[in-house]
Amino acid sequence: MRFLSYDSKFGRFFLKLSYACCLNFMWFVCCLPIFTIGASTTALYYTSFKIAKDEGSFITKMFFRSFRQNFKQATVIWLIMLAAGLLIGVDAVVLFQLHNNTTGAQAVVWTLLLAVLFACMILYAIVLAHIFPLLSIASNTTVNMFKNAFLIGTHYLFVTILVFFVHYAMFFLVVNVFTPLIIFGEGLCAVICAHFLLRILRPLLQDPNQEQKKEAPENEAQENETPEIAAQEILSDKPDKETEL
Repeated sequence: MRFLSYDSKFGRFFLKLSYACCLNFMWFVCCLPIFTIGASTTALYYTSFKIAKDEGSFITKMFFRSFRQNFKQATVIWLIMLAAGLLIGVDAVVLFQLHNNTTGAQAVVWTLLLAVLFACMILYAIVLAHIFPLLSIASNTTVNMFKNAFLIGTHYLFVTILVFFVHYAMFFLVVNVFTPLIIFGEGLCAVICAHFLLRILRPLLQDPNQEQKKEAPENEAQENETPEIAAQEILSDKPDKETEL
C-alpha cells in the first residue's frame, strides 16, 4: 500500500519518530557524566537539523561525529551556563527569603532585586535555548557564540517562545498524561524545534565565496535589521566547520 510505503508522508513521519527515540537515548546516555551535557545537546541538534531536512541517514555516526568535533567548546560553554544557572538559582533563593522576612522599605528593595533577577533568568533561558543549536552548525569564539545566541533569541522572540512551548508541552505530557512518552523526550523536542530554528538560521547563512556582497550599500540596511550570523552550511555534511560567525 502506498500509504504504508517508505516514501509516503506516513512512513516518513514514523521514521522521524523512530529517529527521535534513538536520539533521545543517545542524548541521555551521553549526558550522564553531567559535564558532557553541552556536547551531547550540540550533537543532538546537529543530527536533528539533518533529520528536519530529510538527511537523517546514519544518525548514530552523525551524532558522535558532532559530539567529538564540538566537545571542547561545548563543554566550556556548558560549564559557564551551569555556573551561571547555579548562581542565579542561589541568588533567587536568598532574595526570596529576605523578601519574606523583611517589611517596609527593605521589602521594596528586595522586590526590585527579585525583578532584576527575574529578567536575568529570562535572558539566561533565551541564550540556553539557542546557543547549542547554533554551536552545532557554526564556528566562532565562545564569547561570540553567547552574543549571537542572545541576538537570535531576542530578535526572533516568537521562535524562542515556540522552543520553550515544545519543551514545556513534552514535560507536561510526560508528567501528567502519559509517562511512557519519556522515551521520545528531548529527542522529539529537538527534532520539532529544528524545523522552527532552520527557518531563522537559513536566511542568516552567509556564502563565504560572496564576501563582496557585505560591502554593498543595499546590504547595510539589512545588517542593521538582523543579527549577523555566518554559519557553517547546514546543507553540507562536512565534518569540519569552514565558516566563522
